[in-house]
Amino acid sequence: MAPAIAPIALTMGEPGGIGGEIAVKAWNALKATGPAFFLIDDPDRIEALGAPVATISAVGEAAEIFAARLPVLPLPLKVVAYPGVAAPANAGLVSASVAQAVTAALAGKASAIVTNPIQKSSMIAGGFAFPGHTEYLDALTEGSPMPAGRSRGPAMMLAAPGLRVVPVTVHIPLRRVAEILTVDAIVDVGWLAAEALIHDFGLERPRLAVAGLNPHAGEDGALGDEDARIIRPAIEALKREGIEVAGPLPADSMFHVDARARYDAAICMYHDQALIPVKTLAFHEAVNVTLGLPIVRTSPDHGTALDIAGKGLARPDSLIAAIRLAAEIAARRAA
Repeated sequence: MAPAIAPIALTMGEPGGIGGEIAVKAWNALKATGPAFFLIDDPDRIEALGAPVATISAVGEAAEIFAARLPVLPLPLKVVAYPGVAAPANAGLVSASVAQAVTAALAGKASAIVTNPIQKSSMIAGGFAFPGHTEYLDALTEGSPMPAGRSRGPAMMLAAPGLRVVPVTVHIPLRRVAEILTVDAIVDVGWLAAEALIHDFGLERPRLAVAGLNPHAGEDGALGDEDARIIRPAIEALKREGIEVAGPLPADSMFHVDARARYDAAICMYHDQALIPVKTLAFHEAVNVTLGLPIVRTSPDHGTALDIAGKGLARPDSLIAAIRLAAEIAARRAA
C-alpha cells in the first residue's frame, strides 16, 4: 500500500488564463478519489468560477475538506482578472503563489507542488526576473538539501503515456544550441533522467536514448561534427557510470512506436526536438516534471490559453495527470 501523503499545493498561474477553470474541473474530477490538493489563489475568483470554496488558514486543513469543497489558501488579487487578459499588476501575486507552495513543500506540509501556467511576457513586465518556472524554482530551493543519493538540477522532463523526453537545452534560440551544447551538460541531464526513472518512476534499470543534433546524427561528420565531437563522448561517459544508453540516434526515426519500446526516456538536444513528438503523441496527457529539485514539482504541459479563457473550453486532462503524477512520485519518495 502506498504511504499516505500530505495534500498537493496547486499554484495560481496567470489569473487571466485557464488556470482557475482547470483547477475547478480537476477538483470536480478528483474530489471523490483524490489525490487531495489545495489551491493558492483568490477565493472570490475561484468561487465565481463555480466551485464551492473553503478558505483555509493552514495547509493541514485541506485533506479533510477536499471531498466537499475546494480548499483555497487565500492570496487576493491586486487587480481584477479578466479572462483572456494577462495583467502585469498581478505578476507579483503569481510568483508569490509559487513561493508559498515551495515553502509548504520544503516544510513537508505539502507533498508536492503543481504549477498552473504563467504568462511569461506579463510576468517579466511585472518585474519577474526569471525566464520561467524552472529557474525560479531553482532559486527558491537553492541551499535546501537534496534527497539522499540525488543530484541537483534542474532539468525538464515531459512525461506522457508511452514517451518521456528530457531536453538538454531549453528556452534558447535554435541558432545558439550548437554553441551552448557541451559534453558535461548532456551527461548531467542524462544522469538526472536516470536517477528520476529509478527513484521517481520505479524503474530498476532505466534505458536512455540520446538524439543526435544534426540530420542523420551527423552522417559520420558529413552533416556536422557535433554528434561525434560532443554527443558521443557524453554517451560514453554515461555508460562508464553504469547507465544503459544508446545513441546518438537520428531524431527523425527514434520516436515511432517500435523505437520507443527500446528506451524509457529520450535525451534531446533542444526544446522542439523533445516537445514536438510528446505533444503530437499525447497533447492532453503530457506532464512537465522538474528533475533535480529537493521537492516534487509537476505542471500541465500547456500554456495559459488566453484565447479560450472564460469560454468553458479548457480541458483539465493535463492538470489532472500532473496532480496524479505528483502524488505518485511523492508516494515513492515517501516509501
